[in-house]
Amino acid sequence: MADLAYIRVSSVGQSLEVQRDKMVAAGVEPKNLFEEKRSGLDTGRPELKACLRALRRGDTLIITRIDRLARSATDLLNIVKGLEKDGVALRVLDQQIDTSTPAGRAMLQMLAVFAEFETAIRSERQMDGIAKAKATGTKFGRKVKATPERAVEIVAMRADGKTVPEIMRATGLSKASVYRALGLVAAG
Repeated sequence: MADLAYIRVSSVGQSLEVQRDKMVAAGVEPKNLFEEKRSGLDTGRPELKACLRALRRGDTLIITRIDRLARSATDLLNIVKGLEKDGVALRVLDQQIDTSTPAGRAMLQMLAVFAEFETAIRSERQMDGIAKAKATGTKFGRKVKATPERAVEIVAMRADGKTVPEIMRATGLSKASVYRALGLVAAG
């Protein structure tokens, strides 16, 4: 029987150190740590898949919080059902849950519902913030390279007989940007 740990942060800029320290303090051997920097919404988390494949009957999967493991309550419960079927327990350090007990299983199911609710609320707040920013004139996405003035220059170059590749070299713009500029001026 072994303890295997899965730790995850959502972005490259975040550190796994806090979770790693908790696992070592909980007695997990460093060779049994599976760690990655990927969004919880990413279904293709290779380290999670490797961790789940490495677990054997009688082992325990340890995580720091339930949101580190699953992207939704349904996803969490599916993972837990798979673990139970394989004879593997789940231990959540921060919420002090251990699915080897009936109380631990009940608590995990309740926390999964709350975690999914919190994620939905966070998403709503993010969308509200984006809508507010758009309403106040904030522009999203990359800055337009072919400004209206530049588009007029591009049209003039084309009218003078320059080819699209020549215009691309002269302006430093991509083919798509040149054609977009030609279309904007023609449409306007």
